[in-house]
Amino acid sequence: MKVLVASHSYIVDLNCEKLRTLAHMGHDVTVVVPKRWNPGGVQNRIVEPQPRQEDSFRVVPIANLSQNNQGLLSFGWGLIELLKTFKPDIIQVEQGSKSLGYAELITLNRLLGNKAKNLFFTWWNLPYEVKFPLSWLEAYNLRHTDGLVVGNQDGANILKDHGYQGPVRVMPQLGVDETLFCPKEQPQLRQQLDISDDRFVVGFVGRFVPEKGLVTLLKALATLTNLPWTLVLLGRGPLKQDLQNQAQTLGIAQRIRWIESVPHDAVPDYINLMDSLVLPSETTYEFKTLTSVGWKEQFGHVLIEAMACQVPVIGSDSGEIPYVIDDSGLVFPEGDHQALADRLSQLIQQPDIHQTLAKKGYARALQRYTNKALATELLAFYQELLAA
Repeated sequence: MKVLVASHSYIVDLNCEKLRTLAHMGHDVTVVVPKRWNPGGVQNRIVEPQPRQEDSFRVVPIANLSQNNQGLLSFGWGLIELLKTFKPDIIQVEQGSKSLGYAELITLNRLLGNKAKNLFFTWWNLPYEVKFPLSWLEAYNLRHTDGLVVGNQDGANILKDHGYQGPVRVMPQLGVDETLFCPKEQPQLRQQLDISDDRFVVGFVGRFVPEKGLVTLLKALATLTNLPWTLVLLGRGPLKQDLQNQAQTLGIAQRIRWIESVPHDAVPDYINLMDSLVLPSETTYEFKTLTSVGWKEQFGHVLIEAMACQVPVIGSDSGEIPYVIDDSGLVFPEGDHQALADRLSQLIQQPDIHQTLAKKGYARALQRYTNKALATELLAFYQELLAA
C-alpha cells in the first residue's frame, strides 16, 4: 500500500513515529511538509525542514503558499510531480475540513486519475457555522472524502451535522512512546524536590491557563489538608502568579512544587514521580453566528503518557477526557472541586483502588495508544476503505 500524508505537524520528527511504524509494517509512506513554516507566526522563527529517507518512509518538503495558517496551507508544482511518480492508494491531509490544501489534493487526485482514497484528520471539537466561500470549500471537501480520522468524538459528531456521512475513525493524531513513557521509580527526584516518602504526589503537566482548571484543583486539595499530599505543577503560563496567590490564600503554598518546563525526554521522570496525574480541564466557549470562541479539551495527551507510566489518572468530563480514560481512571464533573476532592481522597486513602487503576490505565495505554497501536488501527481503516 502507498500512503501519502500531508501536514505541517510532521516537520517535527518526533511526531512521525506513527507513520514511520506504518512504513515498518511493509507499506510505502511519503509525508509532505511545507518547505518553509513559521510556527505561531513568531517573528524570525522560520523552520525549513530537510528531506528524509528511511527505507519505505520519507519526508518530502514542498514549496508552500502559506507559512503559518493551517487552513490556507497549500503546495506548489512539486506536489504534482510527486503524485505522478508516487501514485498513492491513500491520501490523508491533516489540516481540517476547510483546508485549502485538502481541496488541492482532492482535485489533483481526480485530474491525474490516481483514484486514491481521500481522507482528512481534524482535532476541531467546537460547533461552528461557515459562510461562503468557506462553506463551499468545506462542502467540496466533505463530498469527496472517503474516510474521516478525527481526534475526538465531538469532532466526529460535528462533521456529521455538517453533512459528512462516510466512514469514521476516532483516534489521536500522535501516539505515546512506550519506551520513553514507562514505569520507573524516581527516589532521587523525590529527594531533590524535598518530598518525603510518606507523601502522596498529585501532579499536573501542561499550561497554566484558566481552561486547564488549576484553580479547581487547588480548591479541591485545600479541603484535603488532613491528608499527606504534595502537589507538583510542571509547566508555565500566564496564570502562574494568580495560582501562587490563590495557594497562599488557601494555606497550601508550602505543599506545592513549581517546576518550569523541562525537555521532553525529562517529562517521564516527573510523571513517574507522581502518584496520580490530574487533568481538570474546563470548557470555555460561546457559540456565535459565524464561529465558536473558546476551548474544550480535544484529547489530553498527557493522560496516555501517565497511563503508560502506570500512574493513575483523574480527569474532568470536558471534551474527550472521559473517552480517553474510560474505566481506567476517575472522572469528575468539570469545575466541581468537591467531586475532584472525593476522587483524590479515594486514591490517597484506598491503595487497592490506586493499584487497580494503575494497572488498568497501563494496559489501556499499551493496547490503544502507542504508535504501533495507532498505526495498526489506521492501517485497518485504510484497508477497509480500499476494499469498499
